[in-house]
Parts: sequence; structure tokens; C-alpha cells
Amino acid sequence: MALLTMALLPSASAAPPKPILDYIRDTWAVLTRTHKQLAAAAVDPKFKPGEDGKWLVYIPSDENVALITKRLRAEMPADDFAKIRIATLEQKGNSHQEPGLLYLPHAYVVPGGRFNEMYGWDSFFIQEGLLRDGLTPLAKDMADNFLYEVREYGKVLNANRSYYLTRSQPPFLTEMVYGVYEKTHDKKWLAAALPEIEAYYRFWTTPPHLTEETGLSRYYDLGEGPAPEVVSAERDAEGRTHYDLIKAYFKTHEIKDYDVTKFYDAKTDSLSDLFYKGDRSMRESGFDPSNRFGPFNLDIIHYDPVCLNTLLYLMEMQTAQILFELGRGAEGKPYVDSAAKRIAQINKLMWDEKDGLYYDYNFVQKKVRKYPFLTTFYPLWAGIASKEQAARVRGNLPEFEREGGLQTSTTVTGNQWDSPFGWGPLEMIACQALRRYGYNEDADRVSMKWLSLIHEQYSEHGIIVEKYDVVHSHSEVSNQIKFGYRSNEIGFGWTNTSFTLLYDALSPENQKRVISAGAE
Repeated sequence: MALLTMALLPSASAAPPKPILDYIRDTWAVLTRTHKQLAAAAVDPKFKPGEDGKWLVYIPSDENVALITKRLRAEMPADDFAKIRIATLEQKGNSHQEPGLLYLPHAYVVPGGRFNEMYGWDSFFIQEGLLRDGLTPLAKDMADNFLYEVREYGKVLNANRSYYLTRSQPPFLTEMVYGVYEKTHDKKWLAAALPEIEAYYRFWTTPPHLTEETGLSRYYDLGEGPAPEVVSAERDAEGRTHYDLIKAYFKTHEIKDYDVTKFYDAKTDSLSDLFYKGDRSMRESGFDPSNRFGPFNLDIIHYDPVCLNTLLYLMEMQTAQILFELGRGAEGKPYVDSAAKRIAQINKLMWDEKDGLYYDYNFVQKKVRKYPFLTTFYPLWAGIASKEQAARVRGNLPEFEREGGLQTSTTVTGNQWDSPFGWGPLEMIACQALRRYGYNEDADRVSMKWLSLIHEQYSEHGIIVEKYDVVHSHSEVSNQIKFGYRSNEIGFGWTNTSFTLLYDALSPENQKRVISAGAE
């Protein structure tokens, strides 16, 4: 992390920062990891190196480990190769083995800061930025790495570290593959990707991710016990972990959202196996943490989330489109049929007519949890909401819209995925959703608020960060975050893309307003 921070932070005597679009374009190179830079990629800010001072790199056991090692030795500077230790990965489903980087064959872009690896859903938004900036070969490398992960590690991973082997993240694989294909028109490559696409689809649509009661899917980490990265890295100034803070919260707060005794034993002051299953699964969702599925998202495994099932609808339709492109359209019919069933279930189970919002469906209690969250825009983004539903969601914009953009939820909880925070991917999805249904003035207004906040903070600090306080319009968020990690990481991949893509969608006049606001 120190290396990355030094590369991006201006010195105290530095001149005003370069134009923000130049900064973003230049930052892709800073965040790129190749075999030549494997020693930098292997560094994990969330852990310490081994006793020998080296960082561990795992290669799958069914690969030619000797050949890959020889290739890495040839591509890396000798001093850098001496900083890593290569091992064969024997247990592909075990997240509790010695922490190490999981080998990927191609270059990739990391989000930034403590996130020095290739992440599941971050990578889709990063790839969108790469394609926008004309870096198609690197964008293709990102997609190829995910196809490799499905083949060698069983799924698109939360990230390519050994402690993430038991879970994925929100599924954007077909979005990434098709995004590259639209640039290259390489049907041979597209056909080669299909087996991994279908395997990854099965991962999400069979138990335990499938909830057979509804035919929809849920987030569900396949591992057990505490998440290693939490115990190692998510500590406050007193050294208390995220888990310590939750136990303290359980002691002093009455919780009505779920039966807390299933997660916490007050007599022994201990967290249950179900607690850790919920905590891990919350991390697969990417929303770590919020109170969207009850405090700390612990009850997530009992929900069919609107975000996940919207993405799976897109995966079904895009897989059918890929088959059509390959001249195998008849094989896509089952995917189209599944997509139609999924739309029907989303609109039947997750749409709340009274509130005019999409919520998440608790399939145990057979009802939605009324927790307004920006994922209500996912069905609009995918085009599965009716015009009337879209109008109702749009009518709820005042619930989310603040001075600096859209707050992720309407509730302040001390979690980073709740109010008052705004995040690039959800700002993008919401604004693009509004445009899809013709609400361009709303999309312009919200985009300009978000972009102006990023640009103002960039002009002041010379960096772009992971998240922003959109209520008070600043990037100093650490003191407001009580649970999880409190830092605001520098980089930052998906924030960069949210700026460039939302900026591109504005008129030249509004673009000038964004830039001039940041320069004031």
C-alpha cells in the first residue's frame, strides 16, 4: 500500500494536480499488475509476508508449475523474483490455508490501496473505464483472467487471494466478455469463453446459491468460521476487530430485525457458526457491511437480493445473445425462458407497489425487507421494470439524492454501505438507469453532483478515493465508519470509471460546469 500511496499522492509542495481525466488515464498504469510486477502484486496490505520475508504465490496443481515458474523467473527482475515464494495450490476450496496470491495468467488492474488484487465486481467497472480509454487489450486480459478463475478455481473469485477461494462476488462475467467482444468481434474467442460462462452460471443457479422455494438465487459463502482478512486487517485504533465490535454492539442494543440468539451467545460472549456464514456471505454480496439484510447484513443467506437476481437475468439474456452471435441461437432458448421466469419473480416478490421501490425478498418470512437501498435501480438499469414502475422509483429520488450525489441507503448505521456514503458503482447504475427510461434531467443533475464532489475533492487533495460522504460533500469518512475497515482507499478503480462514464454522458456545457466547480 505504501508503494501505491507514494505513486499517487502529491507532495506537500506540489503544483495543482493535473487535469482529472489525465489523472484517471495515468492511474490505470499505476494500478496495473503484470508478471513483471508480480512482486508488487503479491504484497498484501491486509497481511504480513512469511517468516522468510517472502510473499506467497499459489499456482493451481493441475497447471505445469515448473513451466510457469520458469516463465515468471524469466519475466521478473531477479531481485523481485527473490521476494516471492511459489507454492502449488492443492486445496482449491480452503480459505484458511496460508495467505497467498492466486496466480493469474494475464495482466489486471487492482482497485487501489489495501485492495492489491483483482476483485470480482470492481473489475467490471474498472474494465468499463479501460474500454472507454481505449485500453482494449488490458480489458480483454481482465476478462480472460476471470475465465481462468472459473476454470481453475471454480468461480469468479471475490479476489485472487487464497482466503477468497470460498466465495464469488456479484456476477458481471458476461457483461465483461460481451464488452470485449463488441470491441474485437472475435467470435473464436467468444466461443472459447462459453464453457466457463455456463459453468459460472451453474454456480449461481444450483444449491446452495439457488433457493428452490422461489427459483431465485442468494449470496452464500461456501467457507466456515471467521474470514481471515477480517481478523488480520479490520481493526480499530484499540486493536478490536470487526467481530469484537459486533459483539459489543449485541451486548448493548436490542435487535428486532432477526433472532440475535442465532448469531450470538450472550452467556459465553461468542459468535455462532451461522454468524460467520452470514458474515462471509455478506462479503460475497460486495456490500460489506450495511444493515440492508438486518444489522451487519448477517441474515443475508435468507434473502433473494434484487441486485443478484437482476444480474443473473442479464447473464441469462447475454448468454443467449452470445449463442446467437455464434450461430447457435436455438441453444439460447432455455436461457431466455429462465430470464422470463426471473423477471416475473422479481416483479412479483420484490416490487412493493405501495412504496414504489424494489426490495430484497426474505424467502423464509415470505416478505420483503423494507430497507430503501440504491439497488432498487438495478431492475431499471437492466430494463426489466415497466414504465410505471420506473416512474415510481424515480419519484423516490428525493429519498436518496443529497448535495454530493446519491446516498447508498436512507439509514445511518455506522456501516460504509449505508448513509451518508456514496459509491461509484451505484451512482453509475442509478444514473444509467434513469437515462434508460428517459429521465435525462434527473441523470444530469445527479451526475453533476457526484462528479463535482469528486472533482472538488481531487482539486483539494490530488487523489480519487473509494467512497464519499454525499450528505456533507467531502471524502473524510473514517470517523463516521464504526464497523468494518475505516480507511478511504486511494486509486480508485470504480470511482475513476464512474467519473469518466458519467462525464461522457453530459453535454459539453455541463461538463464545463463540473470542471469549473472543482477549480473554484
